[in-house]
Amino acid sequence: MPHRLSLREMASLVQSRQLSPVELVEAHLCQIEKHNRAINAFVRLFHEEARNAAKRAEQAVVDGSPTGPLHGVPVTVKDSFDIEGVPTLCGSLLRCKHVAQRDSTAVRRLRAAGAIILGKTNTPEFLYNWETDNRIIGRTNNPWNLERTPGGSSGGESAAIASFCSAGGIGSDGGGSIRIPAHFSGIAGLKPTPGRVSAAGHFPEIAHPGGLLGVAGPMARNVADLRLLFEVLSGHDPEDPFSAPVPLRTTGLEGVRVGLMENWNNVPVQPEMREAVLRAGKLLEECGIPVEPFRPHGVERATEVWSFFFIDVPAAFTREMIAGRESECHSSGLELLRRTEGRPEPTGREIVTQLAIRDKMRASLLRQMEKFPILLLPACGVAAWRHGERRWKTPQGEIELLEAMAPVTPFNLFGMPGLVVPITLTSDKLPVGVQLVGAPWTEELLLEAGVRLEAARGPFAGPPEYLS
Repeated sequence: MPHRLSLREMASLVQSRQLSPVELVEAHLCQIEKHNRAINAFVRLFHEEARNAAKRAEQAVVDGSPTGPLHGVPVTVKDSFDIEGVPTLCGSLLRCKHVAQRDSTAVRRLRAAGAIILGKTNTPEFLYNWETDNRIIGRTNNPWNLERTPGGSSGGESAAIASFCSAGGIGSDGGGSIRIPAHFSGIAGLKPTPGRVSAAGHFPEIAHPGGLLGVAGPMARNVADLRLLFEVLSGHDPEDPFSAPVPLRTTGLEGVRVGLMENWNNVPVQPEMREAVLRAGKLLEECGIPVEPFRPHGVERATEVWSFFFIDVPAAFTREMIAGRESECHSSGLELLRRTEGRPEPTGREIVTQLAIRDKMRASLLRQMEKFPILLLPACGVAAWRHGERRWKTPQGEIELLEAMAPVTPFNLFGMPGLVVPITLTSDKLPVGVQLVGAPWTEELLLEAGVRLEAARGPFAGPPEYLS
């Protein structure tokens, strides 16, 4: 069952001629044929293109031609990244006539590394929800429980990877859209610092002002695979206005302390989310990494300010875009927009004021993190919820959608990298991940900590139905 291998194992076996790219692609296409009807992760499949690419990849190995680090490995792409000649639908009927003129930077880099793109994966409309559903192909289901969501907006990507239909891929994250699906689906996901991975060729465009929050980042079944994808995808790109020439670095964890947070700003989380964080803290300590309680101050307005920039500021632009075609839109793209009804459009003065508040909170948190270069906290207030759920009970009281997302959204606001690592299962057999957060440009530090955490945790099996 080659599709069950890790991404790194696939790449290594292809390079050593122990595994055929043709066999590998066919195994994934068979897995998709067997399971995608139930999970509905794919918007578009490239059957013949992938088969032809696999034949070329196999011949290159036979000929001894130079190969890249992902040579012959099947991957997927969230349907918000351009692939030349096909539409980037982003979950919306309004984009059915769109045709991408060239590959996004992320797709070009995956291809240059030798990866074979199997297909594009499903999103909510406009990427504007934590539940993946739209009027194009409908809802995507969580492979662990089809009555639950795999999250959003990279929900199709996480479902494809978790169900062994893909070895890994690329998502995007403006408010948890990589990390929440990784947590819900039992895989690993990295939200990098803005500009560390190019988002050129992504829709909606990740430029000012949205690029302060939104980034492109890798998703895979484990952190070691994630690190390989990050190494392929990172690098300066003049087409991304946030891109910076930050080289890849090697790093250790000597002298690093981890600050443990059972929640964010005292916003309640369900007990199993807290228990996963405490377990992860003990595992890190077993690795020789000191873990101490941490409670930041001066960042109390972080969720509120993130909401201003993610929901309030784009609202007028979204209303203009859909004007006269509202009936064609799906509720997944309108749910957050409806929160702004009756509110005046933000003024320039308000935007500048909120930016100043953001900058002061960010500086305050970074000063406090000088003692704790890595923070450990929940990935979300809850595990994967039933489709359509929006309120959840905790011992401290009921929480709603934005409160459940409180552990992730501040780090979009502050432009800080966040890594989700699967740790355990709930009593309902749903995966629970934890989040590691670092200062800007410290992705390598988080990935090293994540690799060690996974090693201490031990194997994390996928959804039972998809292991056969």
